[in-house]
Order: sequence, then C-alpha cells, then structure tokens
Amino acid sequence: MKYTHKIISITIISIAVIISAIIVGNAYNMRGKATHKIEVTGKAERNFTADLIVWNGSFSKQKIDMKEAFKQLKADEILVKDYLLKKGIKEEEMVFSSVQIQKVYDDFYDEKGRYNRKFRAYELRQEVNISSQDINKIEKISREVSELIDMGVELTSDAPDFFYTKLSDLKLELIEEATQDGRTRAEKIAHNAKARLGKLLYANLGIFQITAQNSNEDYSWGGAFNTKSKEKTASITVRLNFEAK
Repeated sequence: MKYTHKIISITIISIAVIISAIIVGNAYNMRGKATHKIEVTGKAERNFTADLIVWNGSFSKQKIDMKEAFKQLKADEILVKDYLLKKGIKEEEMVFSSVQIQKVYDDFYDEKGRYNRKFRAYELRQEVNISSQDINKIEKISREVSELIDMGVELTSDAPDFFYTKLSDLKLELIEEATQDGRTRAEKIAHNAKARLGKLLYANLGIFQITAQNSNEDYSWGGAFNTKSKEKTASITVRLNFEAK
C-alpha cells in the first residue's frame, strides 16, 4: 500500500514538472513575439456655411396698472408682427412667447439711513423668436429692427445665432476622413520601418469642434460649438492603434 502511494506521488510530481516545463517554454518562445504597435492620430476638418439662422428680440411695457401694461404690450405685439410680415418674414417662422410679469421697485435710504424699497410699476415683457433658412434676409432685418422705435416699440435685438441642419451627416463624413487619414499615416510609418501594418487594435474618437473660419478661436476640452459666425470650420480627431508585423 505504501509502495502504491509512493508511485502515485512520484507520478503527480512528474506531471507537475512536465506542465511547468511546457509553461516556461511557451513563455520563453512568446518573449520574442511581443506585439508591436503603431499609434497615430488622424484628423479631418471641413469649412461650411450655416443654413439656419435663429434671431431673438424682446419688447416690454412698464405701468402701475398691470391691465394697462398688458393692453399696451399686446398692441406692440401687433406692430412687431406686422413689421416682420412686411419685411418678408413668414408667419410660421416667428413665435411670440407668453407674457412675463415682474414687479419693479425703486431702492432708497430714508432720512435715518434705513434701506427701503418702493413699488414703481409692473413690467410686462414678451419675446419673439425667428427661425429661418433665409439667412441673409433675417440678418439684415436684425440690424434694421430699430425702425420700430419710430412706431413707439422699444424692441431689444439679440445677435443672431447660426446653425447647420446637416451636422450629423457632416460629423460622420469627418469621422470617416479622419480614420482614413490616420490609416495613411500608420501605413507610412510602417513602410519606413520596413514593417507591415496589421489589424486595428482599438480606436478612440476625439472631440468634435466647430469654430469660426479664419479665427483664433480657442478649442476646448469639451468641444467648441460656435453659433455666432455664419462661416464655420468643423474638425475632429481619431486616435488609432494598429498592430505592426
């Protein structure tokens, strides 16, 4: 019985030694077969022109009597709408917001130096939003809207914002171009190193940026998104890691 146990122990030890030798041998053989990698950054950019303009303006009235303020504000709304229609803006391109109401106070100190507030009036404000693909026309009107002052309407005009409605398609095209640019760079590196470019190991998409054309506008880690320029530049980067053989 002891002899049998001894034989089994020797057998187990022998098998363990053989397995260890195989593992060590494979590790030694693989040592000379380390995967070589080529990492590159591909880039693509495209100049384009916005195809949608969004312009906002606001007008307001102040009165102690809120009903009177509302009445005058609605009269201004009619004047603004009529003005925009005559300028060629379509009714479906303009949206008037609901009326915003707030109380306006005058701050002062009394004869004893104590701070006080006195109610002056109700201020009612309304906004008009214009969205159109006729960029040049809306841009021109946004600069001429001061003409409403002669009609008694004090309309405050914001600077227009410019957008591109095919941005998703543009982004996909740039990703494809950036990927091809990266592959071309990797192929040149492999050729100069007398190696052969292998399979793609991984890819990492960079930040998609939109800046004004021909400007020194800063890029940002979160991605710049310029809306104030009609002429824009979109860019994207892709990090690619290839196997080199």
